[in-house]
Amino acid sequence: MKPDNSSDSELLQAMRAGDEEALAALYRRRQPGICRFALQMCGSQELAEDITQEVFMVLMREAHTFDPARGSLSAFLMGIARHHVLRSLQRERFYVSMNEAPDNGSSTSQALMTTIGPLDEMSRTESIESVRRAVLALPERYREVVVLCDLQEMSYGETAEILGCAIGTVRSRLHRARALLIEKLRPAREEDAAAATVKSTRCFA
Repeated sequence: MKPDNSSDSELLQAMRAGDEEALAALYRRRQPGICRFALQMCGSQELAEDITQEVFMVLMREAHTFDPARGSLSAFLMGIARHHVLRSLQRERFYVSMNEAPDNGSSTSQALMTTIGPLDEMSRTESIESVRRAVLALPERYREVVVLCDLQEMSYGETAEILGCAIGTVRSRLHRARALLIEKLRPAREEDAAAATVKSTRCFA
């Protein structure tokens, strides 16, 4: 079996049989998405990496709890990641200021914006920094649907599976989350417009 050409289920089965190469292949395949999700939820690269490692530790311990009849392995792993993200936020009340988050080339910026999906139009008119701040400032239940649906580009069905709720709930939360994002971005937009006006006035003074 060539690990990189195998399905998630085949790799999981091989991993449970003690195949370390299968585990490594699963890690290579699923680690980037899990780490992006954690990063977009908490704003901390360090915490995101810790959570990602914990997800795979849980998988090694509890692979037997995965039921393919209930959904994909990807959704299963994302559900574990969500649990650890929320637990970390509650335990540490960890709402990192974006001034504290790494941004020099911007692994954080890239992770947030490279899969922006339906938020693409918004990203054209707003700075990456403003969008990142706005997403991180959303209440958790709205932040997670934006991250999963708009940033991770998951379907409503997959998102509902990860969150353990109805598809209708995902739709309504996403609608509300996007409205909140627009509200949060409005002050930044107005501030930028005011700054541009002042600059223009000075040029002609």
